[in-house]
Amino acid sequence: MTKTVDTNSPRKPLEGLRVLEMGQLLAGPFASVLLAWFGAEVIKIEPPVEGDPLRTWRSLYKGTSLWWYILGRNKKSVTVNLRTPEGQSIVRRLVDKVDVVLENFKPGTMEKWGLGYEELKKINPRIIMARVSGWGQDGPYSAKPGFASVAEAVGGLRFVTGYPDGPPVRPNLSLGDTLAGLHAALGILVAVYHRDVVGSGVGQVVDVALYESVFNVMEGIVPDFDKLGIVRQREGNRLSGIVPTGTWRCSDDKYVVIGGNGDSIFRRLMLAIGRPDLADDPTLERNSGRVQHAELIDDAISAWTRQHSLQEVINTLEKAEVPVGPIYSVSEMIEDPHFIARGLFETHTLPDGTTVKLPALAPKLTETPGKTQWIGPELGAHNAEILGTLLGISGEELRRLVQQGVVGSTRSTADVS
Repeated sequence: MTKTVDTNSPRKPLEGLRVLEMGQLLAGPFASVLLAWFGAEVIKIEPPVEGDPLRTWRSLYKGTSLWWYILGRNKKSVTVNLRTPEGQSIVRRLVDKVDVVLENFKPGTMEKWGLGYEELKKINPRIIMARVSGWGQDGPYSAKPGFASVAEAVGGLRFVTGYPDGPPVRPNLSLGDTLAGLHAALGILVAVYHRDVVGSGVGQVVDVALYESVFNVMEGIVPDFDKLGIVRQREGNRLSGIVPTGTWRCSDDKYVVIGGNGDSIFRRLMLAIGRPDLADDPTLERNSGRVQHAELIDDAISAWTRQHSLQEVINTLEKAEVPVGPIYSVSEMIEDPHFIARGLFETHTLPDGTTVKLPALAPKLTETPGKTQWIGPELGAHNAEILGTLLGISGEELRRLVQQGVVGSTRSTADVS
């Protein structure tokens, strides 16, 4: 769908792609923020009063989640009550003016509102509808509630995470949501390519399930089980079938991660830690042999790291060209010169005039890099622009919709004429 482009500024790679985001919290919004980072125009529909719950999740600064400024960046906030017929009518009008609809409601919700794919493609046959849910749009589990925590469990990630003698554990992140967002962004771009570059001219549904997004990164567990009966187990800090790679304690009670599993790397590692006997042992020359003697190798590395500080370990192994590194918290990331040199932190101004660091997004493109144009906006900040200018709703009509609770009130409402 053709949009007006500012020819005075460098063209962003996704400029001209207009996305209507209807969803909340993490998976859908993460997908759309990746698109917005690279220049897509993302119109985010939020409930008129409370907005996206993410606005008040986790760490708050003056009533607003700092996380919101990340996931809301470059998006245009429009407040519409999707549970009202007039709110649904506004969405239908927007569908005619966008390329992609992204939603992450429970399957059936959009159909209940008269906003399912079959209805939307009658309005805009080119529409691409990305649907993110816990279990997918069909199948016996599709109607179940789906959260990332459950998706990580059913998708296999939790089963292999933790120590053999302990319960499955979770990362202190909503990893399933992030993985689903990445899959949704990929699916959208594939569908756009097929429609606009290949030239089919038709839209389609991108069906993303949280548990499948997790399952998609589970490596070779299926053929391993199917052909060999192997069920991958929890290994703590080890990696099944790959030796040596893991985490070891140093003399200063800090931990180091070492990846010595390449054949030539293993030899350099053993020489660096003073174990030429293991470096020259023909039974350990290949990974298949090392797997049979994982305890021996781990004990040798552990005996060495416990005699040296973290920095001594890093210095020695880096000199030997063995992959090695500390375990960073955010406090170390903020100070790390490589993070800084790679431009992973941006400083932006909050509504109260103070500044905050936000993370940049990946990947990096040399000719058309992504950019933060603005941080997560105030609720309904773009009502006038989208409802008034794009849809042509008059100021009088917009004020009526505000009074009836169909859309939310914003400072910019009065600017619509």
